[in-house]
Amino acid sequence: MRKITVVPHNPEWAGEFERIKSELTRALGGLALAVEHVGSTSVTGLYAKPVIDIDIVIDNNTFQAVESRLNGIGYSHIGDLGIHGREAFGYENKPHLMEHHLYVCEKDADELTRHLALRDFLRVSEEYRDKYSRVKLEMAEKFPHNIDAYIDGKQPLILEIYAKRGLDITYKDSC
Repeated sequence: MRKITVVPHNPEWAGEFERIKSELTRALGGLALAVEHVGSTSVTGLYAKPVIDIDIVIDNNTFQAVESRLNGIGYSHIGDLGIHGREAFGYENKPHLMEHHLYVCEKDADELTRHLALRDFLRVSEEYRDKYSRVKLEMAEKFPHNIDAYIDGKQPLILEIYAKRGLDITYKDSC
């Protein structure tokens, strides 16, 4: 069982994201409207699990073409993992890239809106960034081998941030 590890922000994460993004962009060509660095590693100063979270933003009705291109560079579709509007992809044999979670979201997906709103809010609110860091550290210490409990422990603060942003409060997060 893998231990949940939360570490201080590493400024190298931005460069690691760019390396992954470059590989994805080359493969996808114009099919990707954007490749977004989301999740805790995308927020300077925020403690995080050292795993890059990436959302590929696509137009509606282009998923099959995107899936085919991602398959061509070693990614495999593993479903929405219970989160509507976010299709997850796994990979093997990418030792040249930092560990990452890859998701594909249509441009109007609620889950994409939530990811971007949370990231953008934490980038500008030092108070909530620090609160979120403390919660993440506490949950990792309290539930070092239980990812579901770790995620559930973060939920109240994330819901509070969503409410501040005027968003639907449905929630399930993997970051």
